[in-house]
Amino acid sequence: MKRVTAIIQPFKLDAVGDALRLAGVSGLNVTEVIGFGHQKGHTEFYRGAEYTKRFVPKMKVEIAVPTGLVDKVIGAIIDSARTGQIGDGKIFVADIEQVLRIRTGETDLAAL
Repeated sequence: MKRVTAIIQPFKLDAVGDALRLAGVSGLNVTEVIGFGHQKGHTEFYRGAEYTKRFVPKMKVEIAVPTGLVDKVIGAIIDSARTGQIGDGKIFVADIEQVLRIRTGETDLAAL
């Protein structure tokens, strides 16, 4: 099993969620986050004054999937989140050692 974590633009969340459902994902977690990458924030104007926003709002989407579904999930995220502009985000893939469903005690794939 793998954990796929995607950092995406907030306005792309609905499109990514829909694409993941079509790809066969049965559940996901979403967290509002702030941070910066290569862009190091951006400049904004407020009431005529210019200021630098160092941290940019993003959404973090986390999905636990069977290993065989990882490429399909990554493709769905890329196709639905890409704008071609700086700040589109990143995808991280990590191994999951064990999954347990608290309510039933099911483990691993049955717990997903």
